[in-house]
Amino acid sequence: MGADEYLAERFEGHRGHLRSVAYRMLGSLHEADDAVQEAWLRLSRSDTGTVANLGGWLTTVVGRVCLDMLRARASRREDPLGLHVPDPIVTGADGTGPQDEVLLADSVGLALLVVLETLSPAERLAFVLHDLFAVPFDEIAPIVGRTPAAARQLASRARRRVRGGAPASDMDPAGRREVVEAFMAAAREGDFDALVAVLDPDVVARSDGGELRPGGVLRGSRAVAGGAVFGARLAEFTILVLVNGSPGLVSLTEGRPLSVMAFTIAAGRITTIDILADPERLGTLDLTVLTT
Repeated sequence: MGADEYLAERFEGHRGHLRSVAYRMLGSLHEADDAVQEAWLRLSRSDTGTVANLGGWLTTVVGRVCLDMLRARASRREDPLGLHVPDPIVTGADGTGPQDEVLLADSVGLALLVVLETLSPAERLAFVLHDLFAVPFDEIAPIVGRTPAAARQLASRARRRVRGGAPASDMDPAGRREVVEAFMAAAREGDFDALVAVLDPDVVARSDGGELRPGGVLRGSRAVAGGAVFGARLAEFTILVLVNGSPGLVSLTEGRPLSVMAFTIAAGRITTIDILADPERLGTLDLTVLTT
């Protein structure tokens, strides 16, 4: 095996981890793949003879690439204003495939990714690398051009925002599935009272419809229940799936996806619903799970 082939083989051994880092940094599957590819190009042009920890070196490179992409995204102002729901990972209700298991290791819910979208690029990098991947602040500091103490402060500020905006779901998968199934049945039957019963009184539903169908935010169980009944009337089918490893729903009409819904559940009630309803982005998702 030649040197180039050996390097490529070693890189492939880290690809899954690097894609996980980039997805959490960017909230976009396509951009995450671009970031990983850029890391490979930088690796192939570098002298790695003195690199003792290739995985750590690559994680740092992907972090830098993602930081640059986030800063460019903020400066372009090309993205639609308002709420942005990151790319969901949709898999079968009975489990994920091997590739998705790697991507969703240390599962990151869509609600967390929505909150990460509100952080500054440097805060997001510090939080993702340290809190989700245990990268020391001494290694994070040079990426963001700060001291280790300042990098620690970035992560601390991000952590407070995350705790306030993305509470964790109940940990029982079977219980979460029962709640989502109850929501689906009530919406399909137009049972307003049953919907209100499964929703937390202060539930928040966040919808990203893209440029053509601007989304928004509904607050409170009665408003969200009304929106769910209306949405169910537009759909021919609603299918139970896993969205980022947790029970969620995909609604379809004429074979096309209308929306992907992710749920945060606490004390047996739905507290947050994150909805991707952007037709353009829905068309780019891998939804083959719906036909297998």
